[in-house]
Amino acid sequence: TSWQEIALSAEAAADQVPRSVDASGVLATLAGPPPGVVELSGGYLHPDLQPERALAAALARAGRRPGAWQRPPLEGVHELRAWFAREIGGPGGALAPSDVLITAGGQSALTAALRALAPPGAPVLVESPTYPGVLAVARASGLRPVPVPVDADGVRTDLLADAFRASGARLFVCQPLFQNPTGAVLAAERRAEVLRVARAAGAFVIEDDFARRLAHEPAAALPPTLISDDAHGTVVHVGSLTKVTSPSLRVGALAARGPVLDRLRAIQVVDSFFVPGPLQETALELVGSPSWPRHLRAVSRELGARRDALLAALHARLPGPAGADGGAALSAPRGGCYLWLRLPDGTSEEALAGAALRAGVSVARGRPYFPAEPPAAHLRLGFASASGPAELTEGVRRLAAAWQEVAP
Repeated sequence: TSWQEIALSAEAAADQVPRSVDASGVLATLAGPPPGVVELSGGYLHPDLQPERALAAALARAGRRPGAWQRPPLEGVHELRAWFAREIGGPGGALAPSDVLITAGGQSALTAALRALAPPGAPVLVESPTYPGVLAVARASGLRPVPVPVDADGVRTDLLADAFRASGARLFVCQPLFQNPTGAVLAAERRAEVLRVARAAGAFVIEDDFARRLAHEPAAALPPTLISDDAHGTVVHVGSLTKVTSPSLRVGALAARGPVLDRLRAIQVVDSFFVPGPLQETALELVGSPSWPRHLRAVSRELGARRDALLAALHARLPGPAGADGGAALSAPRGGCYLWLRLPDGTSEEALAGAALRAGVSVARGRPYFPAEPPAAHLRLGFASASGPAELTEGVRRLAAAWQEVAP
């Protein structure tokens, strides 16, 4: 019996946690703002950054592919699984196409992974702060999120072993690359420690790699995926094409090795049968086209320019938060779509977010990103959904006006 089979055989906890569905943190980023409001709350690319022409051409070609409208394989179209295996596994060929399942985007993959890897009532370790979608799915599945703090180098691995021991968790969810919302990249020594600690606990690690194609330097050397460094089946990898293309190209992947792959496949089939064939074929056409590398380079350059514009405007307009304790939240992340702004003590993020919306700019409150009581007030400011540097600068001007209204 492998360690995976032992971990997967866990029964539901006797003191099951009542399932709760709180989508407020997710809705805050999915719901577009009213007309005339600058969007700093979103996390998808502005339409000007999306490859609309390339997508339209890919969709047209996909629709003409033989068998495109027939029922696809339950695990996904083989060629797309092979592409994800190469992308996730890296040049060393750590993954085979058979290690990959195609999913309807990253959120669907996270949902399947959480449901497959932990029974209702079980604890699950999560980064703090973390993506609200993870917390929402965990709680809706009857799981108990247990926070492990994040700093500038990613999750605090010095606290991870204690968290496993104290909670009895068999699962840890992390974003090693350009973490949402902090932008942190897991330091090299911590990468190895995460895998070591998880193996010692007989636990799985869900690696949410949502931002790999959102680096701000086109030629940046990125750390490999955790799963490519894992020879023990510890890591279940989640990847997606959605963030770097369009909210409507909901195509992602789960990658894993060992008996857990059968569990993931079963959960996905029960939940959604399969990802529509034309959508998979469209994704395959897009990533195989000459326009794909050009698009990735353009997104990298634009995100870097928008990050710089937002940082400059914040430092110019909001000297209080920029100079406050915890101001590292305003350091320039090397990838992703967000800045994580710690507010001075005594500031109400709810009041500031409300005043900002009245002033014509939407921001995301920090509270939904914490699985437990937050250590301070925060805002998450996105720079991908605005039309460009000028609109970002105007958004900060409006935020500064709201700041003056509510500042303690």
